Amino acid sequence: MSHHHANPRSLLNTATRNLLDRVHRAGRPPMAVMTPEQARAFYDLGAPMLDLQPPPAVDRVADFLIPARDGHLLSARLYAPKTANLPVLLYLHGGGFSIGSLTTHDVLCRQLSRLGHCAVVSLDYRLAPEHRFPTALHDSWDALNWLHQHGQTLGLNVQQMAIGGDSAGGTLSAVCALMARDAGLNLRLQLLFYPGTTAHQDTSSHRTFSEGFMLDKATVDWFFGNYIDKTERDDWRFAPLNAPDHSGLAPAWIGLAECDPLVDEGVQYADTLRMAGVAVDLEIYKGVVHGFITMGRAIPDALQAHADAARAVRTAFEVTDTRSGRE
Repeated sequence: MSHHHANPRSLLNTATRNLLDRVHRAGRPPMAVMTPEQARAFYDLGAPMLDLQPPPAVDRVADFLIPARDGHLLSARLYAPKTANLPVLLYLHGGGFSIGSLTTHDVLCRQLSRLGHCAVVSLDYRLAPEHRFPTALHDSWDALNWLHQHGQTLGLNVQQMAIGGDSAGGTLSAVCALMARDAGLNLRLQLLFYPGTTAHQDTSSHRTFSEGFMLDKATVDWFFGNYIDKTERDDWRFAPLNAPDHSGLAPAWIGLAECDPLVDEGVQYADTLRMAGVAVDLEIYKGVVHGFITMGRAIPDALQAHADAARAVRTAFEVTDTRSGRE
């Protein structure tokens, strides 16, 4: 997919264009000039303003802790319907490995639990630059394994597990899916919203949408500078497109934004998985930008993406769900 638009802004839908105009008029400083603490606080405050209000209701929301391999206790939040023995989606938030929290993705996790009829566990993995590559990945993998071993104590069906995330969280999910295959841990689905998958951000969409489409090149550079050394960027645990073998992976649902620097590598990843024989469901949402799925109040297309992703979750978890008599 290549974008050679004289005016890529003409691709934007009205709601998205209006949001970008408002953001531009507000004249906020770019994250790259903030400290990581300032950027995180800014995102925690700003994110809920663009998302659905009030937050969708779910039966059960509970905070708990998951131990990482070094003994650090990771904050996690469980969202669940009332039913026992629920399938579970481990959710890894976006934010360029540098920002984002249980707060910024609260609405999305509520939506996935409510519409997906499953439990969702949102993970507060450690952030860069205080914790550089591969800490975020280790935390994510440790949480997945902890849930697999101890999830039944939370009323979860650990035979029915999936992983998902957006942006950097999509990258972490894709890598965990590769690691799960290698470890013989059976996942029903990898749910990837506009994941980063390449080592060097050199696709044509990175040029077309480098400025003025929510995720600017300067921000991407700041995020990845926080997280990883240039010399490590080719590691498949940062760039899952570089993994030597993509066969035997969990089925993928991939949701992309058309006007996003990351769109091309998302399509490339979908193609790579398909070529390796993995079942892939790819949706490209027209006229929207990176981050739109957590901007449901500003960009109504988010609701369609929530519904599509939740349908993929229900399908993945119901395939062997004989109790309900559905195939």
